[in-house]
Amino acid sequence: MAKPSFDQFADMLDQAVDRIPDCFLRDLTGGFNLRKGEKREGEYYILGEYIEDGIGGCFIIFYYGSFVELLEDESEECWEAEIVDTVLHEMQHHLESLAGCDDLARKEMEELAKALQDR
Repeated sequence: MAKPSFDQFADMLDQAVDRIPDCFLRDLTGGFNLRKGEKREGEYYILGEYIEDGIGGCFIIFYYGSFVELLEDESEECWEAEIVDTVLHEMQHHLESLAGCDDLARKEMEELAKALQDR
């Protein structure tokens, strides 16, 4: 499959998000958002991010352009699997935030520190 268009990607994302039971969406006041562009931190593409904002509430953003950069020539199954993995990852941030826990954020910081040391 060629890379999905933005609209096709949005449909794939909607299918993944629609399978999440409502009980896990508590306090995700800004819902799920999709941006066309990419997001990077240094050389790393950011596929999605969980945002806690005092004004905008809690929401998740997905970056279509980042998926394109990483998966452009991959199969449809690979795109779907990465979308589901990213949804689950960002939902883990949300659920940990609700529980007052930050295990995933600590793990990500450890991975970043290791990557920087390996340079």
